[in-house]
Amino acid sequence: MKKTNVPSVLKELRGNKYQQQLAIELNVSRETVSKYENGRSKVPADIGRKLTKKYDNPKFAITLRNEYTGTGTRWLDGPNVDLHRSAVKEKTIEEMNEAIEQLEKTSLVKPLRNVQHFEMQDIENTLDELVEAQTAIDHLVAIMCMEAGISYVELWDKHYRSLASNGYLAIGGAQ
Repeated sequence: MKKTNVPSVLKELRGNKYQQQLAIELNVSRETVSKYENGRSKVPADIGRKLTKKYDNPKFAITLRNEYTGTGTRWLDGPNVDLHRSAVKEKTIEEMNEAIEQLEKTSLVKPLRNVQHFEMQDIENTLDELVEAQTAIDHLVAIMCMEAGISYVELWDKHYRSLASNGYLAIGGAQ
């Protein structure tokens, strides 16, 4: 299996379209598109946003987010991954249950700077479980959007508008 990264997903998204066609749409040179696809240049944030909106592809969005920050979910591409929606659903339920169980048994009452070593281990275990659940959830949302033809970009835009209307994001925070 080929490693999932921005250049490989960008080539996949472009499909049969020529680099020149994509370059015109992005208002860059064909050589620039070639550099993005060969990993010689990183896709700038503004181009990344254009591509995310244009292709509305969760795999690209997740991969781009990870490549920019070095954190967050990475697209699962290993030999043991099964990205069929029912397998992803079952794995998500398993990971969420493990995260909830771990979170429930972890005390967060006192300030974290004052926890004992054994308590810190519980906190780290909780964070590990939460990250595993987050990866599963991200993949379930992505797979369901792709298979059902639901816009990933619009789903997030709707979520951001809801957060803003409930006072959790400053107006304009749903960029």
